[in-house]
Amino acid sequence: ANLRQILLKTSSLSGRTKLLHQTGLSLYSTSHGFYEEEVKKKLQQFPGGSIDLQKEDSGIGILTLNNPSKMNAFSGVMMLQLLEKVIELENWTEGKGLIVRGAKNTFSSGSDLNAVKSLGTPEDGMAVCMFMQNTLTRFMRLPIISVALVQGWALGGGAEFTTACDFRLMTPESKIRFVHKEMGIIPSWGGTTRLVEIIGSRQALKVLSGALKLDSKYALHIGMVEEVLQSSDETKSLEEAQEWLKQFIQGPPEVIRALKKSVCSGRELYLEEALQNERDLLGTVWGGPANLEAIAKKGKFIK
Repeated sequence: ANLRQILLKTSSLSGRTKLLHQTGLSLYSTSHGFYEEEVKKKLQQFPGGSIDLQKEDSGIGILTLNNPSKMNAFSGVMMLQLLEKVIELENWTEGKGLIVRGAKNTFSSGSDLNAVKSLGTPEDGMAVCMFMQNTLTRFMRLPIISVALVQGWALGGGAEFTTACDFRLMTPESKIRFVHKEMGIIPSWGGTTRLVEIIGSRQALKVLSGALKLDSKYALHIGMVEEVLQSSDETKSLEEAQEWLKQFIQGPPEVIRALKKSVCSGRELYLEEALQNERDLLGTVWGGPANLEAIAKKGKFIK
């Protein structure tokens, strides 16, 4: 404990590192011209659908985009509920994994056009953009391993949401399409920035400027998804996704969560900061129960 105290005192953590690991901090604030309460009031005017979260004792959560009459398009209220669910997940200390899916065998068709039509000015568009970038960046930084289960269509904002997950799985008949160009806009929920990281700038430029329909085979080929599942059935594909996720979340939550945090800082921070962060995260698990138990059984996993 003494060493840990010394390390924590000598940690000259930069502002960026603090931003990354203080739960609940957002990208945009009033200094960026972002007034969260005003945006929330506007979004509240567009009801419909819900975001449902089911947390299981196994440490796997299931987040369902639920607005089936509109192919699970995001209403304003759903955008607000997504933020609420992200906050709930930030506070779920037992959580290790999360599956994101859409209700009734399709993922999501993006923004509900009713809301889009009413939010007609560039200022409105940028305000919603900042709100959704805040939410999905917090989602991406959650210390749990997330996978998007893509059935049916993931269009527009729905395609963008899949990029905020650590992994993507597709059912055989499903499709992902960044359709923004056809709507005369560009992705604005952070989708371009994350897509470039997932598939590289050349492929991202093709996918976005061609508004390409990514079927499961092509998506697998360009590295957009991890695997194509066997089944297209709603229940069976969810079981397959859970089974796939299990291999990455075996073990105690504190270890899985520290790993995810460490990978996040490796992605987002400069080298020195990421290394310091790795050291500090190690301090939370070294000599802990899982570590001591493994040492006691030493050599058992070297096959």
